[in-house]
Amino acid sequence: MAPVPYVFIGDDFTGASDTLATLSERRWRTQLYLRTPAADTVSSENLDALGIATDLRALPPEVIIRHIDMLAPQVAAFRPRIVHYKVCSTFDSAVHTGNIGAAVGALERHLQPAVTAIIGGQPSLGRYCSFGTLFARGGDGETYRIDRHPVMKRHPITPMTEADLRLHLGGQGLDGLQLVGLTELAKGEKALASLLREAVQPGQKRFLFDATDQHHLEIIGRVLTEIATGSGDPLLLVGASSVAEALVTARPIPRESMQAAPADHPGAPCLIVAGSRSSVTAEQVATAVSFRKRAVTAKDLEDETLFAALVEECCESIREGRHMLAHLLPEEEYGLSAKDLSSHLAELVSRVLARVPLQVLGIAGGDTSSIIAQNIGLESLEFEKRLGKGVAVCRARSRIAHRDGLRVMFKGGQVGAPDVFDAFVLGS
Repeated sequence: MAPVPYVFIGDDFTGASDTLATLSERRWRTQLYLRTPAADTVSSENLDALGIATDLRALPPEVIIRHIDMLAPQVAAFRPRIVHYKVCSTFDSAVHTGNIGAAVGALERHLQPAVTAIIGGQPSLGRYCSFGTLFARGGDGETYRIDRHPVMKRHPITPMTEADLRLHLGGQGLDGLQLVGLTELAKGEKALASLLREAVQPGQKRFLFDATDQHHLEIIGRVLTEIATGSGDPLLLVGASSVAEALVTARPIPRESMQAAPADHPGAPCLIVAGSRSSVTAEQVATAVSFRKRAVTAKDLEDETLFAALVEECCESIREGRHMLAHLLPEEEYGLSAKDLSSHLAELVSRVLARVPLQVLGIAGGDTSSIIAQNIGLESLEFEKRLGKGVAVCRARSRIAHRDGLRVMFKGGQVGAPDVFDAFVLGS
């Protein structure tokens, strides 16, 4: 099997799909798999990059390590020059949940990388790392130190209480990070390459790179690509889709313009399931005008008779050629965890797919996207186009014949324009 040069492991689904979009838009042949594929599955694809979506961001460290122990040997079989552990651009994680240090330590143990490099910023998303300190733009347009960010400092599961990434990640076991700061980046590529070579020789393996603009990413990408080319061991890179942005700049692929595949059935009825209860998604639900809308209540999920009626309502709309939007209510008390809520919505989609020839599906919400995609028999995704930052439209591959080629929109709960649902169906 020909090696796959770049393998990325997404610690959540929507993050992995964003990296898929970043690479595909730069003409890299990329597939995102929902489970690690066998080598013979991808041998004929001639891929530039391969992604694996996981839910590691929501797991405790002991479970993360078990997952990596199973995953890493499979990744190594693709003989990548670069392995990218894709995390959120805000690095929100904690010792007890989504522990980045636990994942990176396990990957290092299996892969024995020449260098482990953390890319601290993603300027294209308003994420900046300066002298090791992480900043993020807020919804009001202002930029905050991450531990003072109005949302991230109050994150319900992994609140960010430390802005220095060396301390934040060190507390998760990822210690010994040598900062490659703005002053080193300002000296240019040759000086940076020399600095890294001199540091690696006596045994320094872990680095944290500042990044406050795209030029920094270009420099970092070219230097790390040079190291990867000259090393017998892979590089382990940690960060958001800024890692992909850095690498595609260093290794552009001059192919003919890749046009998005046209919809097979323009105007085909669409089912959108909104599992996010964020104010952003609520506004998108309210704004949508092309749909028959149905609020999913707690009683619908508790009572099988009511749930069956909800399924039939969605099927009836599709049979009549009408777009259907089923959505949770922000103010409803469901008495279920986010995972259980998403599992109920996955069951809804599975039953609809079993009864009507659905060709177009939209999913809103990170957890919802991941669980539905994994539970309806999708094997991999190929990027088609974006409908804004964090909103990817993909073509699905599946061994289930009537689900192969399903056109799917994945949208995080906090992203997308108010009219994103209408924009999706108008382009379908």
